[in-house]
Amino acid sequence: MRENILQLLTKLRLRGMENVLQRELDRAEKEGSPVSEVVYRMLMEEWAYRQERSLHYRISQAKIPWQWTLETFPFDRQPAIKRAQIKELAGLSFIHRMQNIVFIGNPGTGKSGLATGILKKALVAGYRGRFYNAQDLLDELYASLADRTTPKLMKQLCRYHLLLIDELGYLTLNSEQINAFFKLMGERYGRTSTIITTNLDYPEWYDLFHKKPLVDALLDRLNHQCVTIRINGASLRAPHKTNGSDNSTPAT
Repeated sequence: MRENILQLLTKLRLRGMENVLQRELDRAEKEGSPVSEVVYRMLMEEWAYRQERSLHYRISQAKIPWQWTLETFPFDRQPAIKRAQIKELAGLSFIHRMQNIVFIGNPGTGKSGLATGILKKALVAGYRGRFYNAQDLLDELYASLADRTTPKLMKQLCRYHLLLIDELGYLTLNSEQINAFFKLMGERYGRTSTIITTNLDYPEWYDLFHKKPLVDALLDRLNHQCVTIRINGASLRAPHKTNGSDNSTPAT
């Protein structure tokens, strides 16, 4: 009978229950557990298995290039960052409010580390998210114009609960890329949340995009539904001394 049950679980793709069948049946025989308790324990194992698989899938699809987390971020080395504010954002209520986050600071000050840490919190909580280097995103949008897949790509990008656009800075842009970027931000506005990291303060965005009316519209929306965090501190890439030795933090 055990073999028959195991085969059925395999056919039904109930991997979580399949993994614990022998253990739970042995336990039931030893403890004399009620049938309802055995069924409940096995269903809980199946649920936990599917939750774990779902999390791994979301993380793999997010394409995060680094393993940084908020728990490992060196807040003590960057006093310009308000730890309480980051902790509040890590609670993810900004996603419920469909707000955006913009980190502004010099290279190496921790913008990407904090942004990816928040994105990971969202993935663990069950949200769909995606990391993009800004230039890569704009290049992908431009390429979609050639094969006429822009509507499909836009739809996909707008389905993410949280989109992280990293290193919006001195990019190589053409007018089509600029228009596609503003269209994307316009479609996500008020529906989903976006995190942007940049070394350019808002007035410098006019020089980047060269389209004042579009930048005006974007900044108006960002100021309405946005948390802006400016990091005025030293680079975390610089070596620091710990117990008499020099150490350095990965680029953030």
